[in-house]
Amino acid sequence: MAGQSNPDLSVFSAPEVEFLAEDEMVEIVPNIRMEALNMICGDYGPFFPQIASKVPLWLAVALKKRGKCTIRTPEWMSVERLTQVLEAERESPREFQPLPFHYVEISRLLFDHAHDDIPDLYMARSLIEDIRDVRFHKVETGLETISGRTHAVKLKNLSAMEVNIVRPFMVRALQAFYKHDSPHLIQQPRAMGSRQPQVVDRGPRRDLRPR
Repeated sequence: MAGQSNPDLSVFSAPEVEFLAEDEMVEIVPNIRMEALNMICGDYGPFFPQIASKVPLWLAVALKKRGKCTIRTPEWMSVERLTQVLEAERESPREFQPLPFHYVEISRLLFDHAHDDIPDLYMARSLIEDIRDVRFHKVETGLETISGRTHAVKLKNLSAMEVNIVRPFMVRALQAFYKHDSPHLIQQPRAMGSRQPQVVDRGPRRDLRPR
């Protein structure tokens, strides 16, 4: 990843956020024996059949595609746990329930590449979509309360994708309020760049004496 898609707004694209999520650790169950993999980011393995091991998500997906392992569904992706989270989200309009920072990206990758390893796949997918909708509605409702007297906004337990969506709006809104209330505190880059250097008048010059 070369950098942010839009550095002016500090926004990452969905593929870039997913790329960051691929470093999250998950548990796999190999079905073959394999020597340790020595990577720049760390050493993983050795792997033995039917013995669980933790690896980054990108490695788990790569092994899964080659038919060398199954991926264990994280506990927070169980239907029971997701149902509890959804109920708590609906009952607490001003609070966000704790979930993995990359829960959106992790679940999407597992649904795409390890769907046969997920119990109650369709129910789990539906619950995660409902949780996303409820949380996004909370974000929108919270942003409507921003006023000119707002100096900071604290949103606890937001996920990476939610932060990525909220950040540019928050920056623009707060800058607009500050500019309206205290325009002299905001420097204009163009005005600063167009200034000409001032010449200091040190009086009349004296001619040098001829040798």
